[in-house]
Amino acid sequence: MSAQYPMTLKGAEKIKKQLEVLKKQRPEIVNAIAEARAHGDLKENAEYHAAKDQQGMVEAKIRDLEAKITNARIVDVTKILNNGKVIFGSTVTLLDENDKEVCYQIVGEDEADIKTNLLSVMSPLARSLVGKNEGDEITFDAPSGTLNYFISRVEYI
Repeated sequence: MSAQYPMTLKGAEKIKKQLEVLKKQRPEIVNAIAEARAHGDLKENAEYHAAKDQQGMVEAKIRDLEAKITNARIVDVTKILNNGKVIFGSTVTLLDENDKEVCYQIVGEDEADIKTNLLSVMSPLARSLVGKNEGDEITFDAPSGTLNYFISRVEYI
């Protein structure tokens, strides 16, 4: 049995939608290969080789996404009673020393995207937050130096 990795319900839905799109591309690629094959000599047929390459990439991506879903332990954080504790899937609002607010959702590694404030549960900041409570202060050693945060809000949305 392979290891399971946490994933939010939103993350799983996003991967399932990507999978649907890729699976719908399969017949288009097969048609492109058939059309290119009809043009003759396959050794020098760039269209054929491009279509075969695209088919290989799409199939690899499908296998990758299917494995991620298969090995996911999907967590629906909205079903968890909000007790103010930072856990996987929770959305945490932090205040820095200058009262600047930043908000992150703690998500699985495959969902993480710092540009959209989705913070990997394996990141150093998330690891320093998990288990803490709303109202706690944390100290975090970042590459730029030591940062202090106040956990102003914890939500399960």
